[in-house]
Amino acid sequence: MLNNKSILITGGTGSLGKELVKTILHKWPDVKRLVVFSRDEQKQFMMAQEFPESKYSCMRYFIGDVRDQERLKRAFSGVDYVIHAAAMKHVHIAEYNPDECVKTNVGGADNVIKAALETQVSKVVALSTDKACAPINLYGATKLTSDKLFIAANNIKGNRDLKFSVVRYGNVMGSNGSVIPFFIEKKKTGVIPITNPEMTRFNISLKEGVDMVLHAMETAWGGELFVPKIPSYRIMDVANAIAPECKHVITGIRPGEKIHEEMITSSDSFSTYDLGKYYVILPQVPNWNLQEYIKHFKATLVPQGFNFTSKDNTEWETVESLRKLIKEHVDPSLQFP
Repeated sequence: MLNNKSILITGGTGSLGKELVKTILHKWPDVKRLVVFSRDEQKQFMMAQEFPESKYSCMRYFIGDVRDQERLKRAFSGVDYVIHAAAMKHVHIAEYNPDECVKTNVGGADNVIKAALETQVSKVVALSTDKACAPINLYGATKLTSDKLFIAANNIKGNRDLKFSVVRYGNVMGSNGSVIPFFIEKKKTGVIPITNPEMTRFNISLKEGVDMVLHAMETAWGGELFVPKIPSYRIMDVANAIAPECKHVITGIRPGEKIHEEMITSSDSFSTYDLGKYYVILPQVPNWNLQEYIKHFKATLVPQGFNFTSKDNTEWETVESLRKLIKEHVDPSLQFP
């Protein structure tokens, strides 16, 4: 799929960006160009040590900010596919810096769309989050707005061979700033801070997140919002998996946090289809034939009122399964009692 193609990843120095680079280099050794676009020169410097241009001739490192449309247009020159992973993602930081969050998550999304429309890009996959579903915080609201912008962009492309789609998933296990690395670090102090003992979250590995992005890249017709069928975990099970010997201190939820997350609301059920491994929320007015889509993917409309929440999930991680996943995906050296 990606051999002889040029791919650009915004926010490419993040956890998912790095895993995407590693996967693409392994699966498509004849990729033409792989551009890491981000604003952090130190992270780019460190990433270039791991994936040097001297070894991987396709690699390019491009300093830039998604807030800068002209810089994006220059970076998109000659690019076939764009994966948009750049975002401000910390809920409590966005609550205290709302204008900065809007500039990056909404303005940045709009700039990516405009740059793609003005260059020869043919596919754009944007990353979303469960917090964009029925949002109660600014981060979620900006990501919902971003989702809507990318989906609607399919209506303004004219006769261009250009497809915009979105992937939405929950907490990425082991990603920068996520709860599992945080608990592993706090384990050293003997105290694990718990915001709310009833809290649940969706769980997905970096590899599963990458696989989903690449699935959307390969199969999207334009306008889809893909949702993976992934398990939930209880925050207390995470704490007990990592540090059962530690004291648990209840700190209260932070500004903008939910007790439980949601990826598909009952209102979405009227346009949500089951594709097997994934659900897909289709646009209200697709610019392709819906019946052909259903037939092609053997898609089944979910029951009216269906929703997908971390609290009412049918699949759950346990303390034992979490330990296995942590050893596999986060820290192989971590010892459990």
